[in-house]
Amino acid sequence: MPFQEFGRWFILIGLFFLAFGLIFMLIGRVPGLGRLPGDILIQKGNFVFFFPLATSILLSLVLTLVLNLVFRLWR
Repeated sequence: MPFQEFGRWFILIGLFFLAFGLIFMLIGRVPGLGRLPGDILIQKGNFVFFFPLATSILLSLVLTLVLNLVFRLWR
């Protein structure tokens, strides 16, 4: 009996990783994502510092909404 439960969890985790892999593949194709107003880019000579602050906040909001929806439907 416990092996069936482990199997279900592994399938669920695999689907989770598959979904995130697809999301990351699609995010790379969205034009302008990573170059939003609020993203920090500092270039001085050979030094480049990039911190995607606005992109991080946007992705955090979207993922929070999606995960809340999934957990509400799960119950």
